[in-house]
Amino acid sequence: MASENTQIYHERQRLQFCLLHSLNNLFQQKDAFTRASLNEIAEKLVLDDPNKVTWTPISALFKPHHNTITGNYDINVLIAALEGRGKSVIWHDRRNGASMINLDASEETLMGIVLNVSVRKFGGIWKGRHWVALKKINGVWYNLDSDLVAPETFKDTEEVRGFLDYIIDNGGEVLLVMNEKQ
Repeated sequence: MASENTQIYHERQRLQFCLLHSLNNLFQQKDAFTRASLNEIAEKLVLDDPNKVTWTPISALFKPHHNTITGNYDINVLIAALEGRGKSVIWHDRRNGASMINLDASEETLMGIVLNVSVRKFGGIWKGRHWVALKKINGVWYNLDSDLVAPETFKDTEEVRGFLDYIIDNGGEVLLVMNEKQ
């Protein structure tokens, strides 16, 4: 159980930098990743792509893996960023539900969970996707969603499973971040 004085690092949402915030929340460190480091990863992905897209004037703003002004990074940036830190990402097979996720795995094995969920804002006018980190810290699971005012504590692993099943049932993606290469 987490002690009363456990400090939980939690970055709040700014523009569409939810992937940046999720990574920093997952690593529990301010500037574990920066906008510049994620932009660099996104640019490298473009350079390494054998099927490079032809440049157009709009390409200066809307890059293949991110929006240069607002952020909005894609899954490729997430995976490259985590693999660059020696982590591996396992895309959870939604057909199995959350019951197949070993939430009791040690924190040395399972670093955390990253979710990609559908969101509607501005009265449903704007639809998009949002990155969210879940992490077990000192034996307690936390929802570190950057849209939350503060981290939310799950009472137990069954509550985490119920939350993950809800995410899966509503079209969300569940990515397990492992500390060891799988």
